[in-house]
Amino acid sequence: MMTLIIAKLNRLPIKWKLVLWSSLLLFLLFAVYNLAQYWVINEWMKKQELVSMQKNMVELQDYFQEKRLALEPGNVTNTQKFLDNFNQSNQVIRILDAAGTPIITAADHLDSEWVSPKSVEHMETLNIWHLEEHLLVMRSPLVTPDFKGTLEIFNNLETFEQLSKLTLWVMLIGGAAAVLLSGLGGLVLARKLLQPVQMLAETIKNVKQKGMHERVRKVGNEDELSNLASLFNELMDQLEASFRQQKQFVEDASHELKTPISIIEGHLRLLNRWGKQEPMIVDESLTASLQEVERLKGIVQELLQLTRSEVSIPESDLEIFHMYEVIAGIVKSFSVLHPDFEFRTELEEIKSISIQMLPFHLEQTMLILLDNAVNYSLEPRNILLIGTQRGNGVQLQVIDQGIGIPESDLPHVFDRFYRVDKSRNREQGGTGLGLSIAKRIVESYGGEISISSKENQGTTVAIWFPTA
Repeated sequence: MMTLIIAKLNRLPIKWKLVLWSSLLLFLLFAVYNLAQYWVINEWMKKQELVSMQKNMVELQDYFQEKRLALEPGNVTNTQKFLDNFNQSNQVIRILDAAGTPIITAADHLDSEWVSPKSVEHMETLNIWHLEEHLLVMRSPLVTPDFKGTLEIFNNLETFEQLSKLTLWVMLIGGAAAVLLSGLGGLVLARKLLQPVQMLAETIKNVKQKGMHERVRKVGNEDELSNLASLFNELMDQLEASFRQQKQFVEDASHELKTPISIIEGHLRLLNRWGKQEPMIVDESLTASLQEVERLKGIVQELLQLTRSEVSIPESDLEIFHMYEVIAGIVKSFSVLHPDFEFRTELEEIKSISIQMLPFHLEQTMLILLDNAVNYSLEPRNILLIGTQRGNGVQLQVIDQGIGIPESDLPHVFDRFYRVDKSRNREQGGTGLGLSIAKRIVESYGGEISISSKENQGTTVAIWFPTA
């Protein structure tokens, strides 16, 4: 049975679990508090009753000792009157002789026969029951020069019991009302707290059914659950952007690969139809096909480089080296390959600065930037490299005086396969992957890359790496 109850509780929604456990916890706290309060009040009331009886007992003993109590007829009558006046409601005062026989009894709404008389040598206090009546009995020796006996006082605790029951009922009703209100409050609070979670669950269902453009509706409060919804929206934005880029990448890659393949296919069909016996057609088709094969190889190679640039590199494989030496070597090689260009450098400021990365990646990045500068330069064919310290890193700028980039195209130049002028770029052999590769390399080392340009005035590409 208990296993079945636990299983059912485990299957409850979180909202009802919160309501149930909060109500149960409040009930336990309230029950413990009320029980403790009830016990303290009861004990305090009993103590007050006992203190009152003790006070009466002391006053009576003092009175009888002062009056030198004697059991003469006149004294008995006077003592009876005094006790009747002194007595309180629901109380009996009784004087016993040495043999334990009642001599004088003063009763007020309480039957003295409910308590048997008894002589004592020392004071005693008793709690006794007569049927359903709760009585508090106090006995004490009564000794005067002319008398020796026992003084008894006993009270009916009916008022105390009624007050105790009333207190108990008030606590029980208050506890039940508090648990009920706490349950309702817990339900409202659970709905409020779980609203972002429910919205998140609904949004996930909508994403599954309608697509990745669905988002969690913003909620006003800035708590942890609201932050969770915001993080989900950010994650979905990134995923949607990633899928969109992936789709665009596939489309662009298919388009880039389709063109050379179509050209090769066209030349092969031409040769197959009537070019076998025409040496000029064979030579032309083979030359064009080989050029497209080289183009295909270049695209595949750059795709592989782009993939490698996105793979994290273990820190143990990194090297610390002077950036100046690598850049000077690359500039020297480019000067030999392009003797019609003038390469000027201002690298004195970074001669002694070291960075930590794979030298090959720095070479690859610089080759991409210098190759773009060479391909898109106009007259005069000057390319300037400037190295400076910036913050806790080193910055290198590659500046050309080429055709420039329109302002509307600047935000997209780092996208894969993006080309400002596709027809002209294809003629110059570009694939639109170079800057994407450079960006991945630079950012993988915690660096930054930026580009600024004006049409027909030139372009400046700046890369920044943290120093070792």
